[in-house]
Amino acid sequence: MTAASDIRIVPYAPRWRTAFRDLNLEWITRYFEVEDGDRLVLDDPEGQILAPGGAILFALDGDEPIGTGALLPTGAHEFELVKMAVTPRAQGRGIGRRLCESLVTLARERGAHRVELLSQTTLAAAVSLYRSVGFVEIPLGEVPYKRSNVRMELRL
Repeated sequence: MTAASDIRIVPYAPRWRTAFRDLNLEWITRYFEVEDGDRLVLDDPEGQILAPGGAILFALDGDEPIGTGALLPTGAHEFELVKMAVTPRAQGRGIGRRLCESLVTLARERGAHRVELLSQTTLAAAVSLYRSVGFVEIPLGEVPYKRSNVRMELRL
């Protein structure tokens, strides 16, 4: 596997549509149950994320997608960070951090004042990563996924 510094972060391309689905199903099925909302987004990222003004990024090792994450617009100047995934064989190399930071930078470039996310506290490494990037916990409120038990936001 390539050194982490050689991993490229690139925008979505249609040829990686299946990788977006597979990378996310890999972690969801490992820890949780795939829900209807997952299927909707993973089966149609162009319609569910890109068409409303969102973005999808990939971490590439050569030409192989090993990580992904997306921004979904949720309101004026607001995005939700969704569908972050790094394949287990590439975890622990800072790739998730690079994806997360790249998505936050992209949100800022698009004029966002705020980015939020939903997660699950049993995913301690993910929650720790989000905190280290500057996300803070806010009240959970209603959530679209049974697995979500923490909501975090980053003010930009």
